[in-house]
Amino acid sequence: MPSARLFNVYVDVDDTLVRSYSSKRIPILGTINHIKALKQQGATLYCWSSGGAEYAREVAEELGITDIFEAFLPKPQMLLDDQSINDWKKLIHIHPMSCGSRSLDDYRQQLRNQAIKP
Repeated sequence: MPSARLFNVYVDVDDTLVRSYSSKRIPILGTINHIKALKQQGATLYCWSSGGAEYAREVAEELGITDIFEAFLPKPQMLLDDQSINDWKKLIHIHPMSCGSRSLDDYRQQLRNQAIKP
């Protein structure tokens, strides 16, 4: 059952959703299935790419998954924040090769564990 607590997930395109080989894009099905499951579990998903918002949308359309994303964004080139990204207590980085069968609850627990570390 999805939790009422908001959980934002930003999903990269290249080498996360697709691999490029020459002029072909090859879907990374493990990641695609994982983010579909996260959406069903209540996550709010954003698709972003250093290639820009339109590129992110184009790839999602090719993969037939535009409906799981709230928005398509370019990756930031600068963050203006009073904290370093390394000091964010509510941010975890998950490599696409390590998401496996993890769930939204697993990620929430990881954030809780991170927050209690000194």
